[in-house]
Amino acid sequence: MLLKGIVYNDSNEEIISGIDDIKNNLAIKGVNLGISEEMEAETHFIKIFCSDEESNKRTIGNFNLYFSMLIYKMLAREFYDKKLDEFISETYFFLMDSEIDEVKRLCMDEFFCEGKIKDETEVYCINRKNSIINKIKKFISETEEVNIEGYITFRIKEAEEDFQSIVDKIIEKYMVEKEYDEFIKLLKYFVDIQECKIDEVNIYADKDGNYKIFDSNGNSILNKMSEEVNISGYKAPVNKEDLIISGLITLAPKRIVIHCAEYFFNKELLETIKKVFEQKIYFCDECKTCNILKKNFIRN
Repeated sequence: MLLKGIVYNDSNEEIISGIDDIKNNLAIKGVNLGISEEMEAETHFIKIFCSDEESNKRTIGNFNLYFSMLIYKMLAREFYDKKLDEFISETYFFLMDSEIDEVKRLCMDEFFCEGKIKDETEVYCINRKNSIINKIKKFISETEEVNIEGYITFRIKEAEEDFQSIVDKIIEKYMVEKEYDEFIKLLKYFVDIQECKIDEVNIYADKDGNYKIFDSNGNSILNKMSEEVNISGYKAPVNKEDLIISGLITLAPKRIVIHCAEYFFNKELLETIKKVFEQKIYFCDECKTCNILKKNFIRN
């Protein structure tokens, strides 16, 4: 049975390796493809077959999916090479050259790599890529012969909105992370200029997401931290995490001990403390209070 006819010209060497990959992937699933090729001038005509016994809805669906992913990569390359610079320069004209280079590197990774899902940005981008692939798959399933160059030429405009949305999301994340890095640098500066007011601070998190903070003698210093923040003139923190960060900065301890770090629900707070205070951070998982905390977590 004929699965698909494919037309492409000599400039698309990526097609051959892509078809080989499709053939190998289907072979793993027990489906053997037959391939015939003819040429007229610089145009290649490929026909892909499978046996009547192997021809079923699942085989056709798998082939169309793999072939759609191959065309997606070619569409992504077309957008990256010919459309991305213009889109970034017109929409994000405020970015410096070094920032544009970094954004383009991030776009390259997102367009072409299939990494682990790390955050909601990754989920969003995957959904957009799937949107493009599904449109390609719909077209492929409705035609017996696909002209690769023709499809890319006439369908790139249709895919632009999805690619641009991916770029928007990547730049949004990039700007947020850049602002966060600048925020960390500012906090580190405040720590450097502060006079040390306490030798050691111990921070514990309980099963309810609350924090307990003590000095080296086991005395609670939350109230002291709040007082120091008010005296320093900092804007009043809006939540307990803000109070902890601001309090640590004003106290500027020589040593900060994080107990049972794996139980911190707010990982962002933990990462911020680690980045701001760096070598002053120590981790404890074996003291008496840690053991009590772990028993409470396990029991509940």
